This record gives sequence, structure tokens and C-alpha cells, in this order.
Amino acid sequence: MDDARKAQQPIKGRGAASQVDGRYAVTVARGEDDGWGSVYEDLAEPSRPQTQVTLERARSIISRNDSPDIAFGQSVNPYRGCEHGCVYCFARPSHAYLDLSPGLDFETRLFAKTNAAERLQAELARPGYRCEPIALGINTDSYQPIERRYGITRELIELLSACSHPFSLITKNAAVTRDLDLIAPMARRGLATVYFSVTTLDNQLSARMEPRASAPHSRLKAMRTLADAGVPVGVMVAPVIPMINDREIEHILEAAREHGAGSAGHVLLRLPHELKQVWREWLQLHYPERAAHVMSLIQQMRGGKDYDSAFGTRMHGQGPFAQLIEQRFRKAHKRLGFGRLPPLDTSLFVPPRKPSAQGELF
Repeated sequence: MDDARKAQQPIKGRGAASQVDGRYAVTVARGEDDGWGSVYEDLAEPSRPQTQVTLERARSIISRNDSPDIAFGQSVNPYRGCEHGCVYCFARPSHAYLDLSPGLDFETRLFAKTNAAERLQAELARPGYRCEPIALGINTDSYQPIERRYGITRELIELLSACSHPFSLITKNAAVTRDLDLIAPMARRGLATVYFSVTTLDNQLSARMEPRASAPHSRLKAMRTLADAGVPVGVMVAPVIPMINDREIEHILEAAREHGAGSAGHVLLRLPHELKQVWREWLQLHYPERAAHVMSLIQQMRGGKDYDSAFGTRMHGQGPFAQLIEQRFRKAHKRLGFGRLPPLDTSLFVPPRKPSAQGELF
């Protein structure tokens, strides 16, 4: 079956519209028309795949980063895959390591690390551990919808609170306010900051690009709630996409500032590995009349390619259009009085006890 026939219409409540093959796929399935039109009839009315969650026990939980253009040194991800279904998510290709599709599988075949807090306690208790802020949920959102059921993120924050370990997180979900009873006291001690990712203020565009994330106004309301409780909050205008949401840069920054954001950043759309296919398919389904123009502008900012992973340029691109976006952002950032969030305090950390088979006797 031709790739162009893989998805003829969007799937309600999902970002991806097909199962894009992973780069490590051992077996690749292809539909073939048998002459009776059955293949195309199935495609005409795409099924609505249900979310499946697999419970897994992680062998380690802290991921360390040495990339020069990323601000954090270590992170913890309680889940693999993300039900928010953001079509532009740079983490989609990570599902290929599981021999799953970075397309629909990424948002429907999820993994919950049920022993995440246990593993984190063991790693923080190691004699050689040196405290530095932990970023929660960088690869996938810690507050995606299944957190309501599994509560793994809350368990992690409870542990970090108990040993006064600083952390930051970035989310698209207003559900972060459910843990305000933990986050606010830590923030008052210089141990917690929260960023909200806001891609658009247009509810219809948000529903197409990030179908199961909180609506933009809900994120802004949550931002205000946290700020009023004393939690330092920031906003990431991410990703910036030419001819899709780039006109909203100033409006998003203004709205975030009005709702208590003290810091702001932005990231240009990134299309690593299989994400190129997922994104191109989405563009053709939702904006066929401008798809070629959007990709032309993206390639102008990526040295003529869909994506350039070089450090220093991968976040913000290069060329005249990228420079224009950068100038607009900086001008609005200065006009609105954004600064930096206060640094997190690592001096209060008290290592937890190592887990013991005998339990806690004293």
C-alpha cells in the first residue's frame, strides 16, 4: 500500500493518524488491496485506538544529560509514551527503541514505571550521589492523563520533598495543581519551579496538534494558581512553527505574563528521525493548502533539510526567518519584563536511607 494511502483523515482525539514505521522495526506490515476495495474501505473510516498501559519495573531511573544546549543535567521520566498525543513531540522517535511506532503507538501504547520512586530512593541514597536539580518528565509529560490513575509523579515528588531534593518540571497539563500541596511548600524553600509549555492560544489548533493536553486557557489558569501559591512559574513557547503558530509568539508571552510567569523561553519545531513522517502526514491532513510552504520555511531554517541536530542551532534554527523569530521573541521578552526563575537550592539535600529488606526498625 502506498504511503500516501496510509491515512486519509485524522483520528479524533489523536495527534498521529497512522502507524509510522520505527527505524529499528524488525517486522513491517503493509496492506495490499485484494481487488475488493477492503483496504481502502478500512482507511476511509479509521478506527479509534484505545490507550493501553503496560506496567514495568525500571532498572534505573535517573537519566543524565551532557548536551551543551540543554539547561538540566539529570532527569526522571515516570512514563514512556505520552497520551497527550502532541503531533510535534520530539520524543516520539524514542518509541522506536521498543519496536513500536513513533506514530499512533507513542500515544496509545504507554508504559508506567511503577517502581520509579523506589529506584529513585536507591539512587539518591548512593554514597557517591551529588545533588543537582532533577527535571521531571522531560521526554514525556509527567502529568499526562494516566497520572490520575497511577500517581507515579506524585510519589516521586513526595520522595524529593522528604529528602529536600530540588526539582523542576515542564508540563502541558493543568493537573499539576493537584500536587500543589507538595509543590508549594518546596517552592517556598527554593526547591521547586514549574514551566508550562504553551504552543497556541487557539483552542481549535490546540485540539488538532495536542489533542489530549489541557486547553490553553486551562494551562494559563493553572499557571496563575501556582504563581499565587508562591511557586516560581515560567512559560515555554514551544514549538514555534512557521505559518502555523509563529504569529502568536507575542500573544502567548503577554498572556503568560498576565498569569504570573516570571521567565520565558522558546524552541523551534524539531523533526528528528520518524517525526518527519508524522509531521508531514499531519500537515497534509489539516493544512494541505499550505503544507509545502510550511516545509519550505522549516528547511530554510534547517540548512535545507527537514532537521539539523547540530548543537547550538537545533533549538532555534538559522537563517533570516529564524533570526526574525528570535528578534520578535527577544523584543517581547524585554518589553514584558521577563527575567529568570530563582536558582534551586541544593544545600538542603538529606540523602534518604537505603531501602532495607528488614524495613524501618527505628
